[in-house]
Amino acid sequence: MAPMQRHWDIFCRVIDNFGDIGVCWRLARQLTSEHQRLVRLWVDDLNSLKPLCPEISTQCDQQQVAGVEIRHWTPSSTVDRVADVVIEAFACDLPESYIQRMARADDKPCWINLEYLTAESWAESCHGMASPHPCLPLVKHFYFPGFTERSGGLLRENRAIAVEPPDRCTFNPNHELKISLFCYDTAPVGELLDTLAAQNSPIECLVPPGKPLAAVERHFGKPGPWLHGKLRITPIPFLPLDGYDQLLRQCDVNFVRGEDSFLRAQWAGQAFVWQIYKQGEDAHLVKLDAFLDRYTAKMPDEALKSVCRALFHTWNSGLQLEPALTDFLAHHQQIADYNRQWRTELAEHPDLASALVKFCSTKV
Repeated sequence: MAPMQRHWDIFCRVIDNFGDIGVCWRLARQLTSEHQRLVRLWVDDLNSLKPLCPEISTQCDQQQVAGVEIRHWTPSSTVDRVADVVIEAFACDLPESYIQRMARADDKPCWINLEYLTAESWAESCHGMASPHPCLPLVKHFYFPGFTERSGGLLRENRAIAVEPPDRCTFNPNHELKISLFCYDTAPVGELLDTLAAQNSPIECLVPPGKPLAAVERHFGKPGPWLHGKLRITPIPFLPLDGYDQLLRQCDVNFVRGEDSFLRAQWAGQAFVWQIYKQGEDAHLVKLDAFLDRYTAKMPDEALKSVCRALFHTWNSGLQLEPALTDFLAHHQQIADYNRQWRTELAEHPDLASALVKFCSTKV
């Protein structure tokens, strides 16, 4: 380990509920536990970190959890030192005082802008691109996570890929299908629940608090749990990151959103459906199709590709969900089998934390 890169600072502004801080907290933990880095995580909203990491105190401006030093990032925060590697997560903009201290340092830190995950091909050509500061002797590098070896890798701890529970490895047509629902409030939740209720086999849908549970309550007009046809809808508590990862492995189908849960669903190796964060002028649909092109490229037949693409699109558009969902459920075991092959292929590439450590070591 290069001594000058022992200290890392990660700055995170919470914008999308749990997605931004979820990625940053996972990365901070992994850099500490697997790469022996000394990491400070600067986050502006401790209340958003608390559900993911119940051990923290929202009243404490400086604390140590899982080997990571957590700092509450406020306009009045003071910095006693500049780290050797500085990660500006998702273009959150570092404090100007911190940038000035970086510029005055004898050994300039490696400055990384960690970008959002995308499967779009243009990101590979931009990965690692240097951006000199217009006035100061500093260089920022743009770092793009991605699905190929030409990108910055995917966030994947050593324990991320676990063996499936034995009762989920072999398809049993008589067992109750288990579904997890994590979505934005724009998802067609009502049609989802009505379609699930009309299936021939029993289904349980597990719903965490927040936007998913609020959408279900709006549909039924009363608090749960609910029994709707063949469907049981069960509210569950919000789970810390490791607990949520376990839930994804135990469910047959996972509805996920954003970036963090989207990636964890892929490591879980079960069938999943992704709701991408909506952007103006439907720019998010370009990103959705870029992922689907990569994800379905090696599916064994065109019919399975069509089934997956249809539900991903209807879940994001809210149009004609019922036939797409019914087809997806009929093929969910084949999709899960394919997903385990897909994750094996992804795991052949270096993970994001390891690739990031290697990338920064070349910038000394």
